[in-house]
Amino acid sequence: MLEDWLDFHRATLAEKCAGLDDAGLREASAPPSDLTLLGLMRHLTDVERHWFRRVLAGEDIPPLYFTPEAPDDDFVVGEGDTGQGTLAVWREEVAVVRKVAEGRALEETGIHPRQGTTHSLRWIYLHMIEEYARHNGHADLLRERIDGVTGV
Repeated sequence: MLEDWLDFHRATLAEKCAGLDDAGLREASAPPSDLTLLGLMRHLTDVERHWFRRVLAGEDIPPLYFTPEAPDDDFVVGEGDTGQGTLAVWREEVAVVRKVAEGRALEETGIHPRQGTTHSLRWIYLHMIEEYARHNGHADLLRERIDGVTGV
């Protein structure tokens, strides 16, 4: 059930981005915020990578879009970032983290690499559902401001 709810929220984010060109995905449509749909996709790619691969699986891998010196750079869209490319990286990361979680008990734990705190797979699923749900609310507002599309 937890995995299904997370998949629902993943699909919701993809739907909020569907049908827009790169200009629409880059549009910061709710001033004064500079948040964009493409930035949300980048952020959630790194969140997936962090919680499932770095924390749960203990992989020693860097974030894709931010650094410790610039922790919010995952939200920052660069000139070379495209919707198609960013979506492909997100889908690839989601496919990898699904394999990481597959067959693990919900009580299995991993250790946060910076904080040293222990988190179960159940906790990670709940946190990821919350993370997507919150950002899907942002995505809903951004998309409506871009072209009036609502729903999903």
